[in-house]
Amino acid sequence: MNAVALRFYVHQPRKHGRQLLFEWLLERAKELGIHGGSAFLAIAGFGRHGVIREQKFFELPEVLPVMVEFIVSSEEADALLNLVRRERIHCFCTRTNTEVILIDDSGVSQEHGAPA
Repeated sequence: MNAVALRFYVHQPRKHGRQLLFEWLLERAKELGIHGGSAFLAIAGFGRHGVIREQKFFELPEVLPVMVEFIVSSEEADALLNLVRRERIHCFCTRTNTEVILIDDSGVSQEHGAPA
C-alpha cells in the first residue's frame, strides 16, 4: 500500500518554546495519533548557506542536522503539517509518496497499508 514519508530537517539544539524542536515534533505527532516516528542525528551536513558542520571526536557537537521522519497516511501528514503551520515553525520538510513493505520472520514480504 502507499503511504507518505514526511521528513522534517531541523538543527539539533533548535527549540520551540522550551522544548527541543525534534522532541516537540515527535510528541505532537504522538498526540495526533500517529503510530511512530524517529529522529536521526547526522554526523555531518550542510545547508543552504554552504557551511559544513560535523561532529568531531572528543569535542562538543556543532549545530548538526536532525531528520525527524514519519511514515503516515496522507491525512496524518496533512494534520501534522497543518499543526506546524499554525505554530508558525520555520523549517524545511519533504513529503514523498512511499510504498510500505512488511517482511516477516520467514522472509516473506508483503505490501502493507499505511498505519491507521
